[in-house]
Amino acid sequence: MTVAQPTVYYDSDQNRRPLITEFRNFWRYRGLIKLLVVRQLTVRYKRSVLGVWWTVLNPILTIAVLWVIFSNFFGRGGTLDEPYIVYLSAGILLSTYFVQGVNSTGASIINSRNILVKMYLPPEIFALVTALAAAAHFILSLVPLFLLQLLTGVGIPWTVILVPLPLVTMLMFVTGIGLLIASAAVYFRDVLDITRVLTSLVNFLIPTFWTIGILEGKSALTLVENNPVYSYLVSFRLLVYKGVIPERRFLIMMVVSSVVALMLGVYVFSRNWRRVVVRL
Repeated sequence: MTVAQPTVYYDSDQNRRPLITEFRNFWRYRGLIKLLVVRQLTVRYKRSVLGVWWTVLNPILTIAVLWVIFSNFFGRGGTLDEPYIVYLSAGILLSTYFVQGVNSTGASIINSRNILVKMYLPPEIFALVTALAAAAHFILSLVPLFLLQLLTGVGIPWTVILVPLPLVTMLMFVTGIGLLIASAAVYFRDVLDITRVLTSLVNFLIPTFWTIGILEGKSALTLVENNPVYSYLVSFRLLVYKGVIPERRFLIMMVVSSVVALMLGVYVFSRNWRRVVVRL
């Protein structure tokens, strides 16, 4: 005898409990989230010869171009204890994770409008899916970085097992910021273009290809150090190849900024979700 499954009804007038409802939806739709993340990773390179291997090749090519430019044509300022190629690679990978994560997550709701206008699915799961896809790209991109560390003699220290700390906190940070942008983007599409400009600006305000030493004694140093992304970058470098536990101030900045961004993003989206979906 087949047991009848309970029918789930969607009440569009049902009130949400900010934060609680969203996190319950993340858990309830975890199977769908996993499926959509895999879909994003495969569909993006579906018709290419190398397929998902472009996820690894793209950062290698970007790093190679920037390494040639900044090693031979422009000064990078300061001296390093590690090979510049390793320093540059770690910076590019982390900054790319941030920039692509925020931009794609901010546009996720609009890009999913064809689905959302036809059936009920919690729209916030599409933001999480996009952020998770960016995190997956970041994880795959660690492969060439590890190879570089081995080839240049830097090695892979034991602290690499703690790399999930900046990875997960950045995921929370990107998801929260992305939800804020997604909430505004359905009203004004220009928000997405402004976001691309601002993320590029933030990207240049962290030492990806230049060293922090060139700002010693300058007022700009305070601006850079108060940039939350700087803490993620420093912590990632220390853990992935220096073998050093980050200072407490960097750990606090990562945890606080990620929690605040996620909570604020989810709360704002929760308060505006009806208007967000209607305006799609």
